[in-house]
Amino acid sequence: MDKEHFFDFFSHARVYDLEQPRYAGAPIHPAHAPGFVYALHRRHEEGSGEARTSASGFIYAAEHSGTHIDALCHQAEDLYLYGGKKVTSQLQTATGFTELGVETISPLLSRGVLLDVARYRGVDWIEADQPVTRQDLEAVCTHQKVTLHPGDVLLVRTGNGARWNDPVGYLASGGVRADASQWLADQHVKAVGADHMAWDTIGAVDPDLHVSLPGHLILLVRHGIYIIENLFLEDLAKDQIFEFLFVCLPLKMKGATGSPIRPIAIVVPQG
Repeated sequence: MDKEHFFDFFSHARVYDLEQPRYAGAPIHPAHAPGFVYALHRRHEEGSGEARTSASGFIYAAEHSGTHIDALCHQAEDLYLYGGKKVTSQLQTATGFTELGVETISPLLSRGVLLDVARYRGVDWIEADQPVTRQDLEAVCTHQKVTLHPGDVLLVRTGNGARWNDPVGYLASGGVRADASQWLADQHVKAVGADHMAWDTIGAVDPDLHVSLPGHLILLVRHGIYIIENLFLEDLAKDQIFEFLFVCLPLKMKGATGSPIRPIAIVVPQG
């Protein structure tokens, strides 16, 4: 494809914004409270001595607030990170991690697949006592006529993204069960994401692994697969867009365990 046709190709593309809005009081995992705070530092005021005035502010936010991606240093198993890296005082420092920090995540530019589990189940959202299973994912793949490939970014719609303005309800919803996380790891996807606070159901302990957040252990620690949380997937689901170009650019915050992101899905017309 020559340059002219390349730009014409993308000029007709539709872009879906997959980020939830950030504001004080938005849903946040208790471990990461208060989440997001913005305060004006400089204001537009009279008496500056010229016609031009300025305003600017401070942002205070947890890495894992709002729509964000987890770095591989975020979780450990028996104090070992992905790749068998032992957590030591040299690796885990007061100013961040010296390896596997979020700055090591390359820009994600991959085939994206949306599995609309909520629609398939016929529910508004997934409840905490009915988490997303491997059987759900396989069934939705068949129903939507999509096949996962190595390197894909797999997004799961629980329906919970529509409740972003209801923090209590949002936090009480169901996530993805360990068997589903293991199945996705076996497909060799590059990253996974969901319209859910923690990917896994908050507060649930896996009966086999005997840990909370088992998907974090399976995906991040054992397989090096990134997790994206608090996505907005309602527009994609409404238009039944199940395959797209997924683009995500984590911030280069050296040594950080996660990063705010503004992921997008790009869909180009056929023909």
